[in-house]
Amino acid sequence: MKILPLSDAGFAGGRPATSPAPLAVPPEDTALLDAYSRAVIDVVDRVGPAVVGLSVRSNSTQTVSGRGGRPQGGTGSGVIVAPDGLILTNSHVAGAAGSAPLVEVTTAEGQRLTARMVGDDPDTDLALLRVDQSVTLPAARLGDSKRLKRGQLVIAIGNPLGFESTVTTGVVSALGRSLRARTGRLIDDVIQTDAALNPGNSGGPLVSSRGEIVGVNTAVIMGAQGICFAVAANTASFVLGELVRHGRVRRAFIGLSAQQIALPPRLRHAAGLEQQSAVRVSTVEADGSVDRAGVKPGDIVLALDGSSVTGADDLVRLLTGEKIGNRVTLDVLRGGERLTISVVPQERKRAG
Repeated sequence: MKILPLSDAGFAGGRPATSPAPLAVPPEDTALLDAYSRAVIDVVDRVGPAVVGLSVRSNSTQTVSGRGGRPQGGTGSGVIVAPDGLILTNSHVAGAAGSAPLVEVTTAEGQRLTARMVGDDPDTDLALLRVDQSVTLPAARLGDSKRLKRGQLVIAIGNPLGFESTVTTGVVSALGRSLRARTGRLIDDVIQTDAALNPGNSGGPLVSSRGEIVGVNTAVIMGAQGICFAVAANTASFVLGELVRHGRVRRAFIGLSAQQIALPPRLRHAAGLEQQSAVRVSTVEADGSVDRAGVKPGDIVLALDGSSVTGADDLVRLLTGEKIGNRVTLDVLRGGERLTISVVPQERKRAG
């Protein structure tokens, strides 16, 4: 088989294209590439040992449509967030085998362990596992996802398609996306990245160049190129705390989806604001709490009960179980006018 160069001259029957002499790489570019490589290698060396492979199966054989009596289950990734064996992963990974899954954990060093479910939160597609054995394991730290910027370098580590400890890199493509969970609820404050993700990456960490977990990889758009998503670390931090304390996340719900926006200096000056960001209401659930209170798409939410709302994760954090049935106030900016709107949150129901 003959391989032809992709050039107009070669295919049009003209004079064959001559191979240009290789260009010398400028020293400053070489230094830049080396710095990039060092940054990625450093992150992989620090965080890679905390990333595990998960194999999930059911306690009993169940009849699955079209599969006869094969056991349910699946595989994915997770990241150790505490040395005593707390593992953060996706709900759709940990819950792949039903309510009482058997989870086999494989560490980066090949150690095989078992784990049990501490709790899961399908509304954010997050789950927490704890290793059964008494061990001390390398752990990674959750960072502050609110500090992320578009274009920032991020690294994904996981086990795509069964290939252990795979590393891919990319940038933060967008912030404040919304993604629909399996329960039908919208997950707010989702990070979009072009770091390559594939089935099996689910539950693995998205890491900054500082070696901090900034997201938990959760989904890709099949057939698209470089459109992948991760649940923000600030949301994961809130959910992790609730699962450790209560085994579930009991949260208030006001019936809106929103995304973080930067407040222009002129707007901040005119409205007398010090905060540099807030959240813009994207959609309002019909006949929900905020719909009945008069909140409209396009409104900018500045605060809840006097606490600043600078990102969608703040709404998640502030709408705790204690707010259910109790009146709260939203400080809203609409067309340059500041409004105070009273809302009574409801309990967010879990599917099933």
